[in-house]
Amino acid sequence: MAGAVTDPTPLPDQVVTHGNVRVTVLTDRLVRIEYAADGVFEDRPTLAVANRRFAPVRFSATTEGDALIVDTGAVRLECADTSRPFTARTLGARVSTGDGEATWHHGQRDRANLGGTVRTLDGWKGSTTSRFVDFDPATGVVDAWDEQPLEPGLLSRGGWVVVDDSASVLVETGRRRGARPRAVARAAGARHDLYLFAYGTDHKGALRAASQLLGPQPLPPRYAFGYWYSRYYPYTDRELLELTDDFDRYDVGVDVLVIDMDWHRLGWTGYSWDRDLFADPTATLAALHDRRLHVALNLHPADGVGRHEDQFAAMCAALGRDPSSTDRIAFDITDPAFVDAYFELLHHPEEDRGVDVWWMDWQQGSATPIPGLDPLAWLNLLHWDDQARRRPKRRPIFLSRWGGLGAGRHPLGFSGDTHATWESLAFQPGFTATAANVLYGYWSHDIGGHFQTEPDAELYTRWIQFGAYSPVLRTHGSLDAFLERRVWEYPNPFRDVMIDTIRHRYDLVPYLYTEARKGVDDGLSLVRPMYHEYPEAASAYDAPGQYHFGDQMIVAPVTSPNDDDAMAAVRVWLPRGDWFDVAHGTRVTVDADDGACV
Repeated sequence: MAGAVTDPTPLPDQVVTHGNVRVTVLTDRLVRIEYAADGVFEDRPTLAVANRRFAPVRFSATTEGDALIVDTGAVRLECADTSRPFTARTLGARVSTGDGEATWHHGQRDRANLGGTVRTLDGWKGSTTSRFVDFDPATGVVDAWDEQPLEPGLLSRGGWVVVDDSASVLVETGRRRGARPRAVARAAGARHDLYLFAYGTDHKGALRAASQLLGPQPLPPRYAFGYWYSRYYPYTDRELLELTDDFDRYDVGVDVLVIDMDWHRLGWTGYSWDRDLFADPTATLAALHDRRLHVALNLHPADGVGRHEDQFAAMCAALGRDPSSTDRIAFDITDPAFVDAYFELLHHPEEDRGVDVWWMDWQQGSATPIPGLDPLAWLNLLHWDDQARRRPKRRPIFLSRWGGLGAGRHPLGFSGDTHATWESLAFQPGFTATAANVLYGYWSHDIGGHFQTEPDAELYTRWIQFGAYSPVLRTHGSLDAFLERRVWEYPNPFRDVMIDTIRHRYDLVPYLYTEARKGVDDGLSLVRPMYHEYPEAASAYDAPGQYHFGDQMIVAPVTSPNDDDAMAAVRVWLPRGDWFDVAHGTRVTVDADDGACV
C-alpha cells in the first residue's frame, strides 16, 4: 500500500464550463470552482490535490448571459459574471446544512473554522512562541510569549470551508519509466482554483471527501506503532549496543532506534559517518537489525554536499562539476540532476547498508527557484516516491514536518523542538487531535519535550502516558546532561510507571493497527476531536484536553502536576451511553442527551 490509485482528471459529465469559469461537481457537497483569464484550465495534480475522479453526481447547470448557476440539491452555486475574476459580489453559494441554510461569498472569512495544524512546534511553549522585547543587564534577554493560531482546517461550524489551491504548484509524473515527479509552476495570468466543502456539521462526510481529493493517509509499517527511542546525544556504536542490552535487561520493548545528527561528521548537514563514533557502521547496523530493531537517521540537507563528504567526488562527477575548483555542491531540490544524485549517491547506499527511516529535519525556509514550491513539501513527496518505487514491497515511512494540505499522504510527522513544560504537554493532546481536521493523523512529538531548564520526573512520566495514547510514541530530548530519556534511570515511582506504560503501549498495538487501517478508507485519524463523533453536541467542541482514540476509546491525559494530595484531577466530557473508566475500574452511565462531565 505505497499509495492509492488516483486520477486528477474528473469525469467529463461532472464538468461545466461557461466563459472563463469551470465548475467541477465532485460530490453533492464538494465543488471545484476555477477561473482562468486565458480560458485554459488545469487537470494536473497539485502538491495538495491528488485525485478528482469521483463517482457521478446528479446536478443541474443553467446559464444566462455571463451568469452560471450549478445546483446539486445540497449546494446552489451562483457566478454572476464568468468573464472576470471572482469577487464577493459575483461568486457565492447557498448551502443546505440539514437544520437550515448557510451562505458563502467569495473572500468571506471562515470565522467558525475548527482549525488544522501548523508546520512545526519549534520553540513553542504550550500554544505560544517567544518574541524579543528588551535586554536587561541583570536578567538577560526579555521575551514576550505570544499566542499562536493554527492554520485553517477542512471542518467548520459555519456550514462551509473553502480551500484555495490557486498558488499550489503542479506535479507532473515522468514520461519515461522510472522518472521522478517534476514540479511545475502555474501558468501566468489571473487564476482562481477553489474547492468548496459544503458539509455543514457532517464532519465525517467532509473528511471522506477530503481523503478522496487529497489522497488517503497510508497505513504505516506495523513497527511504527511500537516504541521509538531517541535522544540528541553523541552515542558511540558500543554505547548503542549497550543501550539495546539495557532495554532487554529491563524488559522494555523498543522497535525503532533513532540516531540524531551525531551519526555523521561535525556540521549541520552531513552524509558521512563519524568513524570516531562508528568504526564500522555496516556492522553496527547489522547488529541492531539482528536485535530486531529498525534504525532511523537524522538528516539536515540544506547545506548541500561539502568537500569533506565521502561522496563529494562522486556527486561532482554526476553533476559535471570540477572537484578541484568546487568546495560545496549547493542543495537544489528543483534540479532533476541534483535530485537523482541526492538519492542515488547519498541515500540509497545507506539504505542498502541498513538505514530504515530518514528523519527529514528541514528547517531552512520555504522558498525555491520555482514560484510557490515549498522545499519541505517537495522533499516529502520525493522521498516518499523514491521509497515507493525503489522498495515496492515495503511501506514507505519517514519523519518530517507538516508540508501543507496533502502532507497526510506522507507520514510520519515530526512536530519539532518544544519547550519541556507542563504548558507544552497540556497543548499537545488538542493539537494532535485537531490535525485530524486536515488528514494529518500521525504527528510524532518529542515525548518529554526538547528544551528544559531543570529535570522533572513527574512531567516526563505524564508525557510518556500521553505518548502511549498518541499516534507515535517517540521519546526525545536535547543534549543537556540531565535530560535523561532512559526510563529505568529515574527513581520510583516514576520508573515503574513509565516502564509499565511502554509495555502497555505494546498491548495496544493490535488495536492501533486495526483502527489506523480503517482510517485509510474513511478519512478518520487515529486521534481525533470529540466533535468528529458527536457533531451536534455543543460540549464536544469544548473538550480540547480529550479525544477519541480510534472508535472504541476516549482518552483524557493528565497534563498538570499532582496536587498536595499526590493526585491530579481530570474532567472528562462523556456523551450519552455506557462507558468503562479504565483508570478507576468503574462503569459510568450517562443518561443526558447532551452528555455529562465526570
